[in-house]
Amino acid sequence: MRDLSNLRPGRILCAGIAILGLALPLPAQESEADAGIAAPASPSAEANARIDEILVEDEAVLEGLVTTYDPGQRRDPFRSLLARSPRPELRGPRPEGVAGLLIDEIDIRGIFQTSRGFVAQIAAQNVKKDFLLRPGDQVYDGDVLRIEKHQVIFRQIVNDPTVIKPFREVVKELGP
Repeated sequence: MRDLSNLRPGRILCAGIAILGLALPLPAQESEADAGIAAPASPSAEANARIDEILVEDEAVLEGLVTTYDPGQRRDPFRSLLARSPRPELRGPRPEGVAGLLIDEIDIRGIFQTSRGFVAQIAAQNVKKDFLLRPGDQVYDGDVLRIEKHQVIFRQIVNDPTVIKPFREVVKELGP
């Protein structure tokens, strides 16, 4: 191995490129038909139309006619911090039963004491049947923290960049 400590950075780069060039295999002289390799299938008309659409969009962005931004899983910096959304952004369809209920939709019908603690009987505004809740049960936008003699305390997930905590406690009282 040759000592490269006395070379300047430009010469080290050239030496590295030369070594990489020697390590790459030379292209084969035989054709694809001779090697028995099938030629790639040509894309369908639908795929060609999609490719053309992508190229047109890319050209529009490069020319400055259109701007795009994909925040990914981060907060969108172009959305105002002062404007609140009326409802938290929840993804996907809501499941059946207790797991599909929003905390704002829940009405407390009764609270019972059992040998394992308190259980709450709830009804939802948009569902015609009652459900039983226990501490730790999950609802669509939060979970049940605890159930006391006259109230149920929920932890609601808040999707608001202006608040420090990503959740808030919601207390639902047992109605008359």
